[in-house]
Amino acid sequence: MIRPASRRGGLALRLGAWAWLALLAVLMRVPAADAAEPGETLQISLLTYGPGELYWERFGHNALLVRDRATGEALVYNYGMFDFAEDDFFWNFVRGRMTYHVGAWPLDEDLPAYVAAGRGAVEQQLDLAPAQRAALRDFLEWNVQPAHARYDYDYFTSNCSTRIRDAIDRALGGALRDQSRGRSRGYTYRMDAVRLLAPQPWLMHVVDLGLGPFADQRLDFWQESFVPMTLASVVRDARIVDDAGATRPLVMAEDTLAENRIAAPPELPADLRWPFLAGGIGIGLALTALARARRYRAARIGFSLAALLVALAAGLGGLVLALLWGFTEHRAAWRNENLLLLDPLCLALLPTWWAAMRPAWRPGRVARMLMLLVLLAAGFAVFSKVLPWFVQQNGHWIALLVPIHVALALALWRQPAPGRAAANIAGDDPEAA
Repeated sequence: MIRPASRRGGLALRLGAWAWLALLAVLMRVPAADAAEPGETLQISLLTYGPGELYWERFGHNALLVRDRATGEALVYNYGMFDFAEDDFFWNFVRGRMTYHVGAWPLDEDLPAYVAAGRGAVEQQLDLAPAQRAALRDFLEWNVQPAHARYDYDYFTSNCSTRIRDAIDRALGGALRDQSRGRSRGYTYRMDAVRLLAPQPWLMHVVDLGLGPFADQRLDFWQESFVPMTLASVVRDARIVDDAGATRPLVMAEDTLAENRIAAPPELPADLRWPFLAGGIGIGLALTALARARRYRAARIGFSLAALLVALAAGLGGLVLALLWGFTEHRAAWRNENLLLLDPLCLALLPTWWAAMRPAWRPGRVARMLMLLVLLAAGFAVFSKVLPWFVQQNGHWIALLVPIHVALALALWRQPAPGRAAANIAGDDPEAA
């Protein structure tokens, strides 16, 4: 009797042991099945903010938003951080050695500031694989660390938008670059800068004058993604390929978080050639009329002051352009062909135009030679437009400034040279006492 009982007990023990092993296997498998794949709980979005009213906000802005459904955290990573109070900030700005950095903070602290300023906000949720989301989140966390947060800023090639573009492209293994390279709508850096700054005409004209031929290269969509709104369009059009070889949009959802209450910039810059030509001819005719009426004191003073203003503006403007080219790292300002129009030699003519207030004004040979050099440079600016090496789109500035230089040159050369006989100078002035 003992033996059968022992057999039954052994069988029960074995069955129990197998049951425990099966249960342990299930318990061990459950966490593995339920554990989230790295990046599974993440959602990454591109945030695009519309242009603002301050001059540094005119190009718009963007950031990357990382939401974690497991923790409820929503962090915004922003590559557009700069500090006016930073040591030598303005001196570095002048030299073209600006340093920006990336920062991160909660969405509910970031978005309200843009909404309060009337700037629109659009969120584009990116359809990335979990591993891509995790890799992008890890890169952003690494990049925001103080040791890695700073970068050399450039308006067109290394700004808040291009850094985000590069981060998304890195997560996609170069797919965004491949799809946007070689495709273009014919825009240039200058076209984008001028149209986006159009609401502030004075700044638009200053920037336009300061941009050299670098700004006139035709851009593909990859390069033009330095504009946040263009990057949003590029991302919207991008496609990704899954493991089965099927394609789908990179943007899985797009939501408007805030409506834009600021007028949108124009799609194209204004064509200023004809208005500038009319302005140049009008100013030139006015200078000519004042020069012809020099026998009147008011005309002499008016002509002299106008000529002084033109020479001072042209001379100082040319000096600034020369310094930007020769002594700064503002690559977009190098080889500026407007130096042919804004000539530093104009500064040497200031004494001549000041002397034009006198009834007995007699320009010397040096003044005539300087004016001839200024006029020849301006004339070459016109001729250069037929040469393939001069690609800068400055026809409107040529149309404005060449007639003015011509009018000043004619006014100077019409005056008698020193030593030349002149009848009764005092009697030529009806207002002389």
